[in-house]
Amino acid sequence: MTGSIDDKHSLEGSETASPRPDSHHRRWIRTLAIAAGGLAVLAVGLGVGLGVGLRLHSRDRAVATSVNGTNSTSADEGRVLAQPSSNFVLKGQAAMAKEPATMRYYEFLLEERTGSPDGSDKPMLVVNGMYPGPTIEVNNDDRVVVNVTNAMSNASAIHWHGLFQRGTPWFDGTNSVSQCGIPPGHSFLYNFTLDTFVGTTWWHSHYSTQYTDGLSGAFIVYNRSETLPSTPSIDGELSIQLSDLYHRFSSDLLTQYLSTNGMTGAGYSGTTQGNEPVPDAGTINGIGQWGDSTPSYTNFTLAQNSTYRLRISNHGSFAASRFSVDNHTLTVVEADGVLVDPYEVSGLVVQVAQRYSVILRTNQTAGAYWMRHEVQQDAFTYTEPGFQGTQLGVIRYGVDNSTIPSSALVSSDPGSGSSLPDLDSTALVPYVPESPPNATFSTYVTVSMQNTGNNQWLSFVNSTSWEPLQGKATLLSGYGFNEIGTSQADSQLIVTIPDPTSGTQVVDLYVQNYDDGDHPFHLHGYKPWMMGQGQGRYQGQELNTKNPMRRDTFVLPAYSWTILRFVADNPGMWFFHCHLTWHMASGLAMQFLVLPNATTSLLASAPPVLQEQCKTMQTLGQAVVG
Repeated sequence: MTGSIDDKHSLEGSETASPRPDSHHRRWIRTLAIAAGGLAVLAVGLGVGLGVGLRLHSRDRAVATSVNGTNSTSADEGRVLAQPSSNFVLKGQAAMAKEPATMRYYEFLLEERTGSPDGSDKPMLVVNGMYPGPTIEVNNDDRVVVNVTNAMSNASAIHWHGLFQRGTPWFDGTNSVSQCGIPPGHSFLYNFTLDTFVGTTWWHSHYSTQYTDGLSGAFIVYNRSETLPSTPSIDGELSIQLSDLYHRFSSDLLTQYLSTNGMTGAGYSGTTQGNEPVPDAGTINGIGQWGDSTPSYTNFTLAQNSTYRLRISNHGSFAASRFSVDNHTLTVVEADGVLVDPYEVSGLVVQVAQRYSVILRTNQTAGAYWMRHEVQQDAFTYTEPGFQGTQLGVIRYGVDNSTIPSSALVSSDPGSGSSLPDLDSTALVPYVPESPPNATFSTYVTVSMQNTGNNQWLSFVNSTSWEPLQGKATLLSGYGFNEIGTSQADSQLIVTIPDPTSGTQVVDLYVQNYDDGDHPFHLHGYKPWMMGQGQGRYQGQELNTKNPMRRDTFVLPAYSWTILRFVADNPGMWFFHCHLTWHMASGLAMQFLVLPNATTSLLASAPPVLQEQCKTMQTLGQAVVG
């Protein structure tokens, strides 16, 4: 499958239907068709009513093809379809800036299918029959409306990673926090604006371990007036979505991980309790290579002597990803939506849920070059038989669009940029200086993983191991609000940041990691300043108050302290958790109730369907772990 800048515009404005569902799901679709159609009308009404007169944009849908690049046929029924590489050629900031503010409407159909991203069949959960799911591209003054229809056997929720959801915390898409999940056979309409967020991010299921099985996609928010630091005009933009890949269904792996025996089977030896499930391979834009299957590659044909912005995101569940392009230097210019001073590297390690933009210049000899995704194994306690950690894609220019790099180069990168170091993320400096205000409120938490009294390996923030509530959401149920008759479950650690009597609360969050591993943590609703970090215990070391890095997903190194600061001006219930799937599912999470009085006032505007779906989930009695 080949993507090129030249053929991108032929995709714009297309209104392709989802691939035909298999027979197992057709009965779902018949049942849901009327409801989905009604919600589509509702979406238009809500978008115009809440979007201050924004015009309706044509429905945005990604085009799916079979893995060999042909159109879907009856033989593809029930199988996951790969997106063509051209779907990862973005419209780009220059083109999007010409479009007026609008409401962008999307339809997501969640399904269970069988796929083979790396040539090995596996059960998957996907949106619109494809992996990865549709890419969302919007301007920062647009309204986004996504109608999610759940045709799966379990509930789900879609989280819009990094978006602030200011004024709409119930659309954050976090199971047991902002909603109770979309029940099977039901739809839910997410309807929100972007506030001040711009840059590269992604969307994913935030219901148990579902995104491990395929429920994720890129989300690009363009700044109409953005100028990249020290960079000539951009000739094109690409989405590069990296992920580790498990051949087994994530819920089966989670059950085994949380059992008293831990992981068992081929590749495991000795004491395994607490050893996280490790992946079999990885993918670049949904395509990987494994075993003896004929390899397929995501690939792009670019123009020579041009400048491209690659928007890289790690959609993985456990492993960090190192990205590089043979013979090419990469210049980092963005991290988690924050422009940074240009930083030249030979490659960069992208932690789970983090995002970067890099500049690639096609200034080498005409030819085809390997893109490399190296699945990082530093956190592995064992390896799966047949593990394939080197995943490849192709970038070519000045040659025929079927040219593939030499197979002799598969195992090593001879790049001219190899003399440069890899990215040191702690050295990133925001391009637009911003100094944080002084803190007015402090809170302290610890992170640990340990064996409990009943011989179960769990994760803890302070002394609490988070568990999702069944048919309840803390935002909607009064947890932490100190209401009469509302008790806080033992599994819910909620820190309340009170409404200030005057001015604004500025929070310092001290996090002590007592674990022997690194943890990429994500704070919903905010993009905090990284005030300081160091090994051991915090003992009053000086903080960085002059333009510290800001990002929503950050690493807590092993046996270390980290201090984050944020202005508590976004009312809601906000999740703070490790983004390694197995750690969050085993309890490594907590919540912040920010400004309870203001949050209570906001909740008067929450859609009634939220409570209705909570009642449905209570009736179903569908248990969820993690």
